[in-house]
Amino acid sequence: MQPRRRIPASTPALPAGAVPADFAARVVAWQRTHGRHGLPWQGTRDAYRIWLSEIMLQQTQVSAVLAYYARFLERFPTVQDLAAAAPDDVMAAWAGLGYYSRARNLHRCAQIVVAEHGGMFPREAEQLAALPGIGRSTAAAIAAFSAGARAAILDGNVKRVFARAFGIEGFPGDKRVEDLMWRHAEAALPDSGIEAYTQGLMDLGAMVCVRGRPACLATPAVCPLHDICRARAEGITDRLPAPRPRKALPERAVTVLVLLHAGRVLLERRPERGIWGGLWSLPEIAAGPAEEGAHPVAETLARTHAQPYGEAGRALPGASLSHTFTHFRLQIHARCFAMTHIDDAPAPQGAATQAQWHAVEALHGVGLPAPIRTLLDGMVRPTLL
Repeated sequence: MQPRRRIPASTPALPAGAVPADFAARVVAWQRTHGRHGLPWQGTRDAYRIWLSEIMLQQTQVSAVLAYYARFLERFPTVQDLAAAAPDDVMAAWAGLGYYSRARNLHRCAQIVVAEHGGMFPREAEQLAALPGIGRSTAAAIAAFSAGARAAILDGNVKRVFARAFGIEGFPGDKRVEDLMWRHAEAALPDSGIEAYTQGLMDLGAMVCVRGRPACLATPAVCPLHDICRARAEGITDRLPAPRPRKALPERAVTVLVLLHAGRVLLERRPERGIWGGLWSLPEIAAGPAEEGAHPVAETLARTHAQPYGEAGRALPGASLSHTFTHFRLQIHARCFAMTHIDDAPAPQGAATQAQWHAVEALHGVGLPAPIRTLLDGMVRPTLL
């Protein structure tokens, strides 16, 4: 652990747990001059567009969201369009953005807003938080930006700002620490200017009070809180917020089946719950007792697993890739066969809800998990050339 480094004593640091009277005013003034103002979901009171952006921005960087946001709005310009869409169309528009439960909740939420709220999003944060996929912080942001409601946010960026400014120790995911942050968030709310304050907190966390080396260490004046920040005063910005307690990331492995016939590939829809819920993917093969969990499984076992879908001909080159989720790392291995005969209406295996042959050239319009799309792009297209 690095020793604490104090900056000059002339810089007043916050007393532990205190929220200074001008905290919000500092954030508002900074945001109006230095914050972000040109994002496509800014400058509107349209709750649909604001809601969509806030859901997409959950655990996802702005740079990754921009293109998806534009395409999604082009495909579903209103909440009524989204509510009326087929689940496959929604998942296809979301595919690649990750955290797919967000897309399922997005669709369900749109249907509820249309059916129960006349197509109008509630204006109060408490009512918004009752809708699928909208938590307390997201509800507050939507209410603030769409209706000027006075409500506190506490997303990942804001937690980092609060941990450093108020000297809050501990991992923010711990309930005790999070509850303390919520108390600070409520206490810091301004009486007016809630939109600029809310956006300012987000901007500070994304642009200045970043992970690693915050910008204030090089140029203190870039942060409106630099002279009242406890972490900076005590030289512990590298320790706050405290990281998630480390655990070894578990490794898992799976073998998937790539079956090709006449320019088509067999896909199975994933069950609604679990990873990649509701997306189309490749059939998975469980390792038999003889393999003792080894992957990729033997070619003979893969051929046996292919039998319900038709007759497997020659084996084609396989492939492997690794994909890291939040809580584990998955090694994906593929066994590939050219089918000499197929069942045009195959029954799904395992927990899949549907099996279907899809034209390879039309896969761009299918909701596929990003690693499965990468696997298919690397294996199937060269095979068909």
